[in-house]
This record gives sequence, C-alpha cells and structure tokens, in this order.
Amino acid sequence: MRDRSFTPSRALIYLIVTLFAAAYLAPLVVVILNSLRTNEEIAQSSMIGWPQHWAFGNYALAWSGFCVAETCAGIRPYMLNSALVTIPATIFSTLLGAVAGYAVSLWRFRGDVWIYGIVTLGLFLPQQMRLLPWTIVLRDIGLINTLSGLVLIHTIQGLSFTVLFCRNYYIAIPHELIRAARIDGAGFFRIFWRIILPLSAPILIVTVIWQFTHIWNEFLYGVTFTTGQQQPVTAALIALSTPIADIPKQGVQSAAVIIAALPTLLIYLFGGRYFVRGLTAGAVK
Repeated sequence: MRDRSFTPSRALIYLIVTLFAAAYLAPLVVVILNSLRTNEEIAQSSMIGWPQHWAFGNYALAWSGFCVAETCAGIRPYMLNSALVTIPATIFSTLLGAVAGYAVSLWRFRGDVWIYGIVTLGLFLPQQMRLLPWTIVLRDIGLINTLSGLVLIHTIQGLSFTVLFCRNYYIAIPHELIRAARIDGAGFFRIFWRIILPLSAPILIVTVIWQFTHIWNEFLYGVTFTTGQQQPVTAALIALSTPIADIPKQGVQSAAVIIAALPTLLIYLFGGRYFVRGLTAGAVK
C-alpha cells in the first residue's frame, strides 16, 4: 500500500517539481495566449498578457493564409510537406531498423558487432558534420530541393536509433525460439515475419513515436536542402515569422506555431504511456 502521508520533505519535492514544470511550460502558455490575441492588442501592450478579445480567427488565417500588399503566407501546404516526409521516412526507418536489429541480435554472423557499431556511430555525429556529404549525395542523384531527398535523409539517419532500440529489445527474445524455427526449415525473413514481428509491437511503437516526433520537428535539413514550396513546416515557420509589408502578425504567427506543434503533441498525448512501456519492455530480463 502506498504511503500518502504529507511530510515537509514531500511538500518540498512537489514545490520544486511544480516550479520546474511552470518554467518549462511558460513559453508554451505565452504562445497559446498570443495565438488568441489580436495583433493590435499585442502591439499596444506586450507579448505577455491575457486576451482581451478572443481572436480565434488567427488559426484560420495561419492555416489558410493571410495576404498583405499582394504577399501571402499560410501553413497548410507546408504541413502537407512535413506529412509527406515524416510518414514514409518513419515507416521505412522503422522497418529497416527492425530487420537490422533482428539480424545483429538473433541471426549472428561474422562481423555483426562491427556493423552494429558502425550503424550506431551515427548517434554521436553532430548534424553539421553530415551536411556536406548529404549535399554531394543529393546533388549526384538529383534530389536537391525535393521531398524525396528529405525522406532519404531521415530514413538513413533514423537507422542509428531504430537499430539500437530494436536490437536491445530483440536480444531478450530466447534464442531457442529461433533455433527451433531454423530446425523446422524457416529462413531469415520467414522467422522475422512469423515470429519476431508479432512480438515487436512494444518496441515498434517506441520507434514510430520517436522517429515521427524527431523528423517532424527537424529543422536543419529542411532549411538547408529545400526552399520555397518544398520546405517542411519547421523551415517555413521562419519565413512566416517575417512581418509582411512591415506589418507584424504575432497573433497569426503564434497560431501557426501551435498548429505546427499539434501532431507531435497529440502523438505524445495519446501514445506517451505506450512509449514508456515499450522502453521498459524486457528491462527486467
């Protein structure tokens, strides 16, 4: 039975945690409040304040676009770009990571440790080091300034994480199960599809949530390798933050930030508990 008695030390812990949570959430609260304020109200007071007139129309303008002096901006096409990059890259990197993690954990072969080490080495390389190699690769295969190029980048870059997650999960699966299947004549892919994949739901949920949020929120590759209408939403927000015809649009821009963050917020809101369960699955073993 849990001890729910109130003690000074517990009160101090709650106070410290509450202060940290308030400091962490303060920027989000400011952005949400500003997304519901008119631009005139923000200009006349400050960036921090309670809405005097609820401007829900900011979200419609941020989504479909607003125009000033024949210049228009809107977040809708860039949200579609992010979806067209994030969804296939998440699926490809998760499936490839699952197969590779299965190979280096349960289907041992000569050099598997070296291959695993080389793949996971990508975890420790800063993104800036990869810009020049990726520039050369995308230029040579003709994928500069394309969504397909970003899909390729995030699929390859994500393998470091997905292989690590899947390998650490699969290594807890009894090797006797694989040996029995091989004795019965099952091959590499048949064992994977019939035995390993059905057991992989917890770790696949982890990799999907991890990859989706990481790719959706990624900025550097999007702003480096794409321009104009090909940019994902994180890169497009920079252009949207520039005042149009010297007229500030902080309310609309704040609404655009909230809309751009909604997919990842919803992913963690509805899948956060599964993420934690997947990370801890097999931890005791």
